[in-house]
Amino acid sequence: MAQYEHLPIYKKAYDLTLYFEKIVRGFSRYDKYTLGTELRQLSREVMRLIRCANDAKNKAAILLQNRERLEDLKMTVRLCKDMRAFQNFNSFQYSINEVVDLCKQNEGWLKSVLQKSGRPESSSPAQASQERAQR
Repeated sequence: MAQYEHLPIYKKAYDLTLYFEKIVRGFSRYDKYTLGTELRQLSREVMRLIRCANDAKNKAAILLQNRERLEDLKMTVRLCKDMRAFQNFNSFQYSINEVVDLCKQNEGWLKSVLQKSGRPESSSPAQASQERAQR
């Protein structure tokens, strides 16, 4: 089992998960159990996928899954802002900036993995299948 605690992307995801755990406590009761639960679950899923990608032989497939989870997390953070779940704008701003930074790190890792394997980047496994079929 490979070590993953040293990875910058894992450290950032862990810190963001801790932040969500703390910030969700300040949500209203309704938002805490709806949007807050989703924020917490998605952030933990991102951490889990980072760990899995670090251990996997086919990192690209897991990093593509992580890309989807990060987009879901970004949407949920924006929804929390629009629903006024965050106590203040600074909480939203910090959250969205951290998620965007995680997205950038994930894309960098994915690009590195794909370059090492000699495969072009594709946005989805279905698109990759279509490209192979056209060749």
